[in-house]
Amino acid sequence: MSGPGLPDCITVHVPMTFRKHGWRQQVIAPNGETWAPPRARIDSTMVKALARAFRWRRMLESGAVATVTEIAAREKINSSYVSRLPRLTLLAPEIVEAILDGRPAPGMTLPLAMKGFPVDWKGQRTTLSPITNSHEKKQCHNIQRSMDVVSPDLAE
Repeated sequence: MSGPGLPDCITVHVPMTFRKHGWRQQVIAPNGETWAPPRARIDSTMVKALARAFRWRRMLESGAVATVTEIAAREKINSSYVSRLPRLTLLAPEIVEAILDGRPAPGMTLPLAMKGFPVDWKGQRTTLSPITNSHEKKQCHNIQRSMDVVSPDLAE
């Protein structure tokens, strides 16, 4: 690209920062945004607890074991833990999916889930929903409200 009036070399400066996150580097733009979204952080403790809960429920339902005390003896785990974990099988499917995908509701941890949550899925969606952005919440609320407005007309 040399010629009359053109330089032989062009230098382009792109302001950016490299930040290490564990073993990988992440590019940070001048405004502080990352160029690649961070990977989902899967809570392995929650995933393991969900897997155990569903397995233990299947064992109880199939008759492979008669009581949670029997499961505790087989697994060599405290029976109170075994008796509290199966309630995780009552979580709404989309909440379980969010946990498995690494996008649970903020603050959703195993100790919090073990303390209790609403049994009905609608109540769970309200308290344990992975939606954190207020704009998204507003959109969901507006959609629900518009459905409420439309449904009485359909009933007539």
